[in-house]
Amino acid sequence: MKPTLAGYARASTIAEATAWLAEAEGEAKVIAGGQSLMAAMNMGLAGDTRLIDINGIAALQGIRVEGDRLVIGALTRHAELGRNALIAEHAPLLQRAVPLIAHKAIRSRGTIGGSLSHADPAAELPACVLALDGRIRIAGPEGEREVAADDFFQDVFVTDLGSDEIVTAISLPLAGADETYDIRELSRRAGDFALAGLAFVKRGGAHRIAFFGTGPRPLLARGVMAALDAGDTAGALEALSGDIEPQNDAHASAAYRGHLARVLLSRCLKDHA
Repeated sequence: MKPTLAGYARASTIAEATAWLAEAEGEAKVIAGGQSLMAAMNMGLAGDTRLIDINGIAALQGIRVEGDRLVIGALTRHAELGRNALIAEHAPLLQRAVPLIAHKAIRSRGTIGGSLSHADPAAELPACVLALDGRIRIAGPEGEREVAADDFFQDVFVTDLGSDEIVTAISLPLAGADETYDIRELSRRAGDFALAGLAFVKRGGAHRIAFFGTGPRPLLARGVMAALDAGDTAGALEALSGDIEPQNDAHASAAYRGHLARVLLSRCLKDHA
């Protein structure tokens, strides 16, 4: 099956892209890497789609330090996350996540902004940004705003983005010298979406753990985090079932996903005791 296009436009500025999105009244899609969008279009799941190409917008590119924050442009490719020196120094969890993302061809084109905007609940990068206490920078016709990752992800493929808005950048706190991080997942085959996964960050004795593949969005394991902050590893494992929302689907049962999440957490805690 071939995609049906209702039009194509290449934006050169953020203002131009958001103005075209507003004009389309929800009938347009932004394309950057296109690794998820084109698959949906090829399967006829996106309808007659008008595409707004944002690859030419220079303001969406680059990785830089601003004060005590690392700012990652929305057009940063997955592969760049894996080799960039600033990512390695200030957000090593993202670098660790890159080899787990699909396959090399997809990593070479997929963007961090696209991954967060698509909000697949089994994807690695949304969970990592959540675990890192990241903030999502958003632009629309009415101006710019910034949203905490915990508020940005709302449901399966649903975010806080308006139909006339785009993600412009991701802002993360700089990694501390005492930071511990990890990412783990279990999937049927290399390159498949995770049946269950977790992104783990420990800073100054405080934990942030985000699970993916175990609910309608990446989920902060608040009960687990509180128990670990109190030094109660056994309590953390007991709290897990109340923190995740695994569901039955064609790939795994809810019970199996929950079991995998517990296995991953147990292994992670053992290695980072």
